[in-house]
Amino acid sequence: MAPISSPHFIIFPFMSQGHTIPLLYLGRLLRQRSVAVTIITTAGNSRCVRDSIRDTDIKIVELPFPQDIDGVSPGVESTDKLPSMACFVPFAISTKLMQHDFEDTIQNLQPVTCIISDTYLGWTQNSAAKFGIPRLVFSGMGNFSTTMYQILGRERPHAGTVSLDTPFLIPDFPKLKLTRNDFDPPFCEIEPTGEYVDFMVEQVLAMEKSHGFIVNSFYELESIYVDYWNQKIGPKAWCVGPLCVAKPPSAAVREKPLYMQWLDGKFAEDEPVLYVSFGTQAKLSPEQLHEIATGLEKSQVSFLWVLRSKEVEYLQGVENRGLIVKEWVDQIEILQHKAVKGFLSHCGWNSVMESVSANVPILAFPMMAEQHLNARLVAEETGVGMRIMSSNGSVRGFVAAENVEKMVKEFMEGKKSKAVQRKMEEIRDAACAATEEGGSSWRSLNFLIDDVCRKRFSQSYSQSSKIGELLDSCERQDLFAVRDIPYKCNKNWIVWLKPLPHNGSVSHMDGDEACDVCKRKLRSKVKAFAAGQKSGHKKREDVVNGRLRARGR
Repeated sequence: MAPISSPHFIIFPFMSQGHTIPLLYLGRLLRQRSVAVTIITTAGNSRCVRDSIRDTDIKIVELPFPQDIDGVSPGVESTDKLPSMACFVPFAISTKLMQHDFEDTIQNLQPVTCIISDTYLGWTQNSAAKFGIPRLVFSGMGNFSTTMYQILGRERPHAGTVSLDTPFLIPDFPKLKLTRNDFDPPFCEIEPTGEYVDFMVEQVLAMEKSHGFIVNSFYELESIYVDYWNQKIGPKAWCVGPLCVAKPPSAAVREKPLYMQWLDGKFAEDEPVLYVSFGTQAKLSPEQLHEIATGLEKSQVSFLWVLRSKEVEYLQGVENRGLIVKEWVDQIEILQHKAVKGFLSHCGWNSVMESVSANVPILAFPMMAEQHLNARLVAEETGVGMRIMSSNGSVRGFVAAENVEKMVKEFMEGKKSKAVQRKMEEIRDAACAATEEGGSSWRSLNFLIDDVCRKRFSQSYSQSSKIGELLDSCERQDLFAVRDIPYKCNKNWIVWLKPLPHNGSVSHMDGDEACDVCKRKLRSKVKAFAAGQKSGHKKREDVVNGRLRARGR
């Protein structure tokens, strides 16, 4: 049997900046583990993708994006450029037309071990099944919000509510109360219907057929909801975040951007800054923009506010205390600046993860999608932030300048702000530990790779191999502390060597015992390897006369 190349993952992001960036970070983490990575994108998104991974050897394949989409101008290939979110569904549905080109690509690439594709690309499940490739679903949401949406659809706990703001209990979570306004239309309705509902049902059904669910979060932040998902909903959720830790350092430039120079000045003056950004998707009305600006000015807190060019015209004369930026900014770089002490945020999940990683508390101003649930997690479930409520006390609605002023002052200077900062430091430390070697997210990604490799190998090599041949497709520079090693015994069955914690035991697949000769031959070698791991030796050791090596931890 000819040697097989190392594991190869296809990553297929949805055409949206917020969905693409974390998957590019994931690609970097996979490459660090000697996994070959190919990114699938379109011509209109290719430049941003290439710029983001220019320093890597990750491959990029461009597919033609469908044209003649209702309400969408030719050449628009990202949701960030849609005229309104009303065009989202036809835009997302149109991606199905890429399936033929996608499947041609799969056949022309080196053998594919796994497909990682966005939730909104549910049709890729059919492609994965066609070629017998495990598909992992990537969601731009956290465990808490994903779980709540699933419970809402399955259990319908909101069915008896009178209004959108009537609290209701969540089954299996007796201390948790939500309202229908915590869910985006049309899912806040008792009986949601329409094109978007039909589209999302398709994506959920595709997810249920997948091999697993990749989440840009870490177990310690949402452990209750991770466990609930894995025990009662599924498929298995793999927490591998915060993925933003994989962002490479900014390239050296001759001169800092003006906004970074401005932050340097504020830090020199020992003046804390509130960073303000509401993402690229949701749009605020001119009236709401003006109220926010007025509230920020009256708070007497220095702020750096990132806005779209079209929004700036509504805010003339409100820059006495702050700096308004209408260019692209490096949000992670801003959050990591020592002058920034708070983040007035829409609570998009990427922003939440970036804020946690940077140890910057969040003042939540949610607007769309699952952001209201994220705000609940931030302000109530974890305590790493606070929340601005609307003028009528609802979680949705118009927010007056007085509310903005009051909450900004309390958030930046009040007594509660100290407790929030302490909690954020605790969660930040947990996030750092999760992504470091041996941490929960570090281990989860390693196990994920092993799991899909084993599934792929079991499909490809269940009946044929030379006697005693180690599968070359598993070859890696490093193995992890717990690793199943595929090995062919004399009876032509795949057996799995478990160095830890099974102390060198040999298990089998397909219900057949490994032959005694192989058991005797392998057990001594695996036990020696396990003993080396337990003693903490860092020495590389050959395993089973193959080229597969392992590093003891």
